Amino acid sequence: MKKIATIAIPLITLASAAALPAHGHEQHGHGGYSAGEPGNPKQPSRTVEIEMTEMAFTPYRIEVKRGEQIRFVIRNAGTEDHEFLLATTEENLKHAEVMKKHPHMEHDDPNGVRLAPKKTAEIVWKFTKPGTFEFACLIPDHREYGMTGRVIVK
Repeated sequence: MKKIATIAIPLITLASAAALPAHGHEQHGHGGYSAGEPGNPKQPSRTVEIEMTEMAFTPYRIEVKRGEQIRFVIRNAGTEDHEFLLATTEENLKHAEVMKKHPHMEHDDPNGVRLAPKKTAEIVWKFTKPGTFEFACLIPDHREYGMTGRVIVK
C-alpha cells in the first residue's frame, strides 16, 4: 500500500501541472493593478479610441481625472499582432522580459489585450490612482522600437 501512495502523489502532481496554462499572463500574479481597477461596463465612461500600427499608438498621450472610467476601443490597424498592456513602466519592463521567453503569450487580464491585424477589442478601466502610467506592446522588440504610450491621471 505504501508503494502505491508513493507513486500516486507524483502522478497527481503531474496531472495538476498539466492542467495549468502553458504560458498565460495570469501566471504573473497581480496583487491588484497599479493603474487602478477594471471598470464596470454598465457605468458611464468616456470612450478613447487607440489605434495600433507598426510601431506606434495613436494617440500616444491621454489625460484622465482620478476616478474617471475610460472605455478604450483598441484597434490594430497594423500588419502584425500587437498588444495593449496598461501598467507602470517598471511592471511593463519586467513583463517584457517574460515575453522574450514566451513571445506568443496570451493575455487574460482586464488591463491588457493582444490583437491580430484588423481586429478590435475594448477594455473598460477606472483610474483610481494618480500618476503616470504606461500602455505598451510587449511583443518582443515592439516596445524597444517605441510602441508605448502614457496615461496621466490627475
